[in-house]
Amino acid sequence: MSSTKQHTVVTSPYGPLTLVADDGVLCGLYMTDQRHRPPQETFGDRDDSLFAEAEQQLKAYFAGELTEFTLQLRLDGTPFQRTVWDELRRIPYGETRSYGQLADALGKPAASRAVGLANGKNPIGIIVPCHRVVGADGSLTGYGGGLERKQRLLDFEGGRALF
Repeated sequence: MSSTKQHTVVTSPYGPLTLVADDGVLCGLYMTDQRHRPPQETFGDRDDSLFAEAEQQLKAYFAGELTEFTLQLRLDGTPFQRTVWDELRRIPYGETRSYGQLADALGKPAASRAVGLANGKNPIGIIVPCHRVVGADGSLTGYGGGLERKQRLLDFEGGRALF
């Protein structure tokens, strides 16, 4: 089965965001210099027309007007990764969970490291809120977009100044 990927680049308070769609369904949101970012050539041709709804929801989120995304997503990964990413989407705006809490919620209390690895491979950052996962003591731990961006996203969602 072949797919047709397209991408666009939108501006954000966190730098340019590359949005990728597979057959018209959002399958990627990548930041500049993001760890685990696929090669640019895998994103397909640029087509800004496909991403109007995603761009509108992201603008509303960054304006503080949207707390839950309602976009159709294609999350390609292993069954375990997809389970973790589904659980990430259940973390309410402005709240955090530890890797251990996510593992417990999945019924796999010994899997916090595996949860962390899956979290780090999340292909749709911000919309699938992997930035809401912190260490057991509340400390910031790895984030594919960088710890500074993670702190800024958490501060923003917590009602603290964006800049």
